[in-house]
Amino acid sequence: MMKKNARDAVCNKIVSDEVEVLIRTYLPSNEILSEMCNFFSLFSDVTRVKMLSALAISELCVSDLAGLLELNQTTVSHQLKLLRDAGMVDTRRTGKIIYYRLINEKFNDIMLTGAENLKIKR
Repeated sequence: MMKKNARDAVCNKIVSDEVEVLIRTYLPSNEILSEMCNFFSLFSDVTRVKMLSALAISELCVSDLAGLLELNQTTVSHQLKLLRDAGMVDTRRTGKIIYYRLINEKFNDIMLTGAENLKIKR
């Protein structure tokens, strides 16, 4: 008895061989997909998105972020730790002050482009 694969149980193949090859070639591995899910989950919290949006404009210290975003410093520090652990923000120390900034310019682009696209949709 021939074993059927999952695709056969659902429908007949409609996609062209060329498209199938492209998808199989460029579809990220499960490991990369899992990392992508972790990365995008960082955008699921309004406080983090506010902070990322502010940091896309300029590097800021905890007290400035807290003041500008009307948050308490404990909340800001906690969220910055999550963002730092995820590799999205880095620090620069000047004397006793620690400034936070987005590590990668592409993160700036994600934040600024996302906001612009949502403004256009409205």
